Order: sequence, then structure tokens, then C-alpha cells
Amino acid sequence: MLAWLKLLRPGQYTKNLFVFVPLFFAAELTNTELLWPATLAFAAFCLAASSIYIFNDFMDRHEDRLHPQKRHRPLASGTVNPSAALLLATLLGGSSLVLISGLGASAVVLLAIYLTMNLAYSMALKNMAIVDISVIATGFVLRLMTGAAVTGVELSAWIIVMTFLLALHLALAKRRCDLLIEIPADQPRPQVVQGYNAIFLDAALAMSAAAVVLTYILWSLSPQVITYMGSQYLHLTSVFVVLGLLRYMQIAMVENAAGDPSRVLLRDRFLQLVLAGWLGSLIWLLYLD
Repeated sequence: MLAWLKLLRPGQYTKNLFVFVPLFFAAELTNTELLWPATLAFAAFCLAASSIYIFNDFMDRHEDRLHPQKRHRPLASGTVNPSAALLLATLLGGSSLVLISGLGASAVVLLAIYLTMNLAYSMALKNMAIVDISVIATGFVLRLMTGAAVTGVELSAWIIVMTFLLALHLALAKRRCDLLIEIPADQPRPQVVQGYNAIFLDAALAMSAAAVVLTYILWSLSPQVITYMGSQYLHLTSVFVVLGLLRYMQIAMVENAAGDPSRVLLRDRFLQLVLAGWLGSLIWLLYLD
């Protein structure tokens, strides 16, 4: 049973919280009428994500057996039957579409795009440098757009751009970690790192971090955003964004430990404090001020 639970990767469900981002920035997170459809969409994306993770592990099971860390995954280690896992992936993917079908055609289309795109990623796109990280970042944007679609909340272009850039930054950090994993000399390096080297990834990490900070500051200073949010102090929260990105770059480039963003967030106290400060200050400005 533990192997099957590990196959679902519930620890990765934190990524699906981006479904709630439109509600949060619209100061509607306490609106129970809107919170319910967003919660259903979150659950649907959790089912879809588990479906994709299983399919990806199924496709990579032979290569993962040669990996020092991934060889312990249920399919790579042989603790779960591949055919049964593939059947479960199909059931989870279908269930996710059924669950979200009651929230409108737009939500179904967005989730279908997410599933199709990630299936293509598992089969081919993950081996195409730059395309792979773009697909990962687009997945976060689709979560965002689904949250807006099921709640009817208007989604700011600024939030879309920031989400894409932040997800791109996290994907680059993960690729850097993948690149630096020690592989025996007689074994080929994983295909996902072909087309990358440390110099390129370090430069791309710095560029994407700068782009996130610049976009966030421009968002916080936008007259339209200030009017819509009802606060002229949003720019003060950019301090937490800068500190959070610096810490994550330190984890990626100094400690070489940014392979799993969800696990990093759950373990790193500094990032937790920065995130709490950012959320707390925005909650104060948007909901309590």
C-alpha cells in the first residue's frame, strides 16, 4: 500500500494550490461560493497530476533503475506492477475530467490541455532542452487559468507572466540539480539534461530571477493594480520576493539541493518564514487593511 501511495506523489499536490491564486489576489478567498468550485478544481488537478506522475514513471522505469535516487521509485524498483500502474493512471486521468466537468466547458478544456501536454512531455518533450522547462511552466499557468475559469474571477496578465517566470525559475533549478547528480562513468547521463550545462543554467537562473522580481515590482506599482487592490503599499511585499528567490538560488547553486521544489519548501525554515511574511503582508493589505 505504501508503494502505491508513493506512486501517486501526494507531496507534489502543493503545486495545485495555484488554482486558488486568482481568488487570493481578488480578495475573494473567503467567499465560500467561489471557494467550493476552486476546491473541486484543485482536487481534479491532484488526480490529473498523479495520473501524469504514474505515466511518467512508467515511461522512465528502465532508465530510472540506473539512477542513484530514482531507482527506489515503485515502478523502477519493481514493487508495483507496470500494467496495474498504467491502468490506475488511466482511471485517475479520466476521473479528473469527470470531476471537473461540472464546472464548465472551459475548465474541462484547460484540464484536457494539461493532461495532453504532460503526456507529450512524458513521451518526448522532456528530452528537448528549453521546451521541457517551458512545458512545466505552462502547467502552472493552466492551473491559474482554471482557477479563474471556475470562479469567474478576472485574471491579471501580470499574475500570468509572474507565474510563468517563477515556474520557469524553479524548473531551471531542478534541471541544474539533475545535471550535478553523480552518475557512474560507464552509464549515460539522463536525456533530460542533454542540451544543458552548468554555465547556461546558472545564467538562466539569474535571468529568470531578475525577470520575476522586475515583473513583481512593476505589478505592485501599476496604477490599475493599486486601484483594483485598494492599496498603495503592495510594493513593500517585494522584499519577501527578493529574499525568497535569493534563498532558493542559494539552495540550487551553493547547496545543489533544489531537485524537488515541494520538498525544499517543506524542509527549509528560511523559505517558510519568507513565504509566511509575504502571505501575511498581502493578507493584511488585501483583506484586513
